[in-house]
Amino acid sequence: MRLAFSSLLSSTLALLMASTAVIAAPQTYLTVYGEPAKYSAGFTHFDYANPNAPKGGTLRRSALEIGRFDHVLPYIDKGIGVSQVDGWLYAPLAQRSLDEPYTVYGLVAEKMERADDGLSLRFYLNPKARFADGKPITAEDVRYSFDLLMTQGSLRFRTLFADVKHVEVEGPRQVRFDFSSNENRTLPLDIATLPVFPEHWWKTRDFANGGGYEAPLGSGPYKVSKIDSGNTITFTRDPDWWGKDLPVSRGLYNFDHLSLEYFGDTEVARQVLRGGAYDFNREFSATGYSIGYNGPALDDGRLQRAHLAKAMSQPSQGYVFNVQKPMFKDRRVRQALAMLWDFEWANRQMMRNMYIRQQSYFSNSPLAATQLPTPEELAILEPLRGQVPDEVFTQVFKAPVTDGSGMIRDKQLQALALLEEAGWKPQGDKLVNAAGEPLEFTFLNAQNGVERLLLPYKRNLAQIGITLNIRRIDSSQYVNRLMARDYDMIVTGFPVTTSPGMELYNYFGSAAAFDSGANNYMVLKDPAVDTLIKGLVKADTQAQMLNYAHALDRVLQWNYLWIPNYYPPGTSAAWWNRFGRPAIEAQNDEALETWWEISPTPLTNEQMDAELKKRGGTR
Repeated sequence: MRLAFSSLLSSTLALLMASTAVIAAPQTYLTVYGEPAKYSAGFTHFDYANPNAPKGGTLRRSALEIGRFDHVLPYIDKGIGVSQVDGWLYAPLAQRSLDEPYTVYGLVAEKMERADDGLSLRFYLNPKARFADGKPITAEDVRYSFDLLMTQGSLRFRTLFADVKHVEVEGPRQVRFDFSSNENRTLPLDIATLPVFPEHWWKTRDFANGGGYEAPLGSGPYKVSKIDSGNTITFTRDPDWWGKDLPVSRGLYNFDHLSLEYFGDTEVARQVLRGGAYDFNREFSATGYSIGYNGPALDDGRLQRAHLAKAMSQPSQGYVFNVQKPMFKDRRVRQALAMLWDFEWANRQMMRNMYIRQQSYFSNSPLAATQLPTPEELAILEPLRGQVPDEVFTQVFKAPVTDGSGMIRDKQLQALALLEEAGWKPQGDKLVNAAGEPLEFTFLNAQNGVERLLLPYKRNLAQIGITLNIRRIDSSQYVNRLMARDYDMIVTGFPVTTSPGMELYNYFGSAAAFDSGANNYMVLKDPAVDTLIKGLVKADTQAQMLNYAHALDRVLQWNYLWIPNYYPPGTSAAWWNRFGRPAIEAQNDEALETWWEISPTPLTNEQMDAELKKRGGTR
């Protein structure tokens, strides 16, 4: 009997040891492949934050969105929401570092515990975590938030979290996410950036439609204090915020008031900034940045203009073909049209040679394919031979280059040869197909500044018999046309991260081609691309991920799905000179949350230097 009990005890202990062996020790951080984080446990603040930054003052900035916001939440696909609600109003389970490829550190979650087999992730919530009404954030709120995003939120959440099988509340402050697969290496970190919503507040409100213009109850460093419907939203710092002294927050969120100004036109936004009505504008127009701020205020330093976060991976931007349109289905047509946009001339004549030609979908990042494929990349691409352009195996993609003179007759002749191969022949002053239909398409646009770069392109096309129409519509119509995929060509961008994951399906995956909530604006349906995205998402190591990223980049490049534009040497920005900035700049963002007010009015360079010398800061 004693032997049997001993055997039973041994078996039970063995089972217990087996069950606990698959769970790693709880950590304050998560990285994609389990590599050590930059900041060890016990760190006091991020390097790019000044822990001694004074609190107070105001900062008013232009919104990232073009157009009026028609609801507050940024978590749904309808209309325009307010991006900064995510982070300012709602704190995530864990905060992403801005000077690492992809690492998150606990915020609402005090610690995180990832299973060694990669099939679950457990969060231990900070007992201090509270919503703004004082009620504690619970594991039930976490589960509710996940369910809410998956049932009523944007498609990107359903794509991002598709491999979450179950959410188990294990206690008031303990919740576990179980995964159907361990192949998506970024999923634990993506889950960790989940915003947490108060169930007791949202269960009686319309989350699916963005909550309207009512100020939501939050959990972050700011509260919404004023809403001017569609035009301006103001956030006020909560001096009693529960997370203010955590390492991930120290030196951040320094302004008492943050306001976002919304404009339907980037030119209007620029002129309103110059008039002093707000403080900071992130500039999306190369021309606007180059010459749009010139004047006495820029000369004496009261107005600042600079490229911030120069090490940041730059969003990819280009003139995108809707490849489901009949005239764009042939790759040779797309290649020919791409030859006729003269970047070198535009950069010299309109942008003071400031900008860098886009070559990759992952510009300014290690993911860009800039060399011939390695043996490892060729092993990935070989099974796709015949499904992808032959050039991916033997050539490095380079966008067409001109001499910048504006005369591109050589490119026009090359384009005509490609078009003839594709079945387009001259007839009078037009190129027509076998049915006699002219090669004609429309560029749909909703912002100023674009036409200036398109008109020389229109001329180059017309000279060989191609008609480009440029149609300007208002921002609300534009959004509706995008969602319906009702356009021939648009200008758009793709965000770039150094640790990509499931979001790539949203931009390039076949399932997203005709989904109105997705950003596959090429309307691309390519099984080879889907295969490469899947391999990237499943990668076990960073090296393997990079091999798949390079392979994906090559396939996208050589398919001529867009006319690649350009990117600046950093985030283009202009602001009134009344702020302090940390000595160490964040690598992956302009990080306005780390700035602080030095003066209520703009200072000249001389005045600011004197003030900073007195305070021991940096500009």
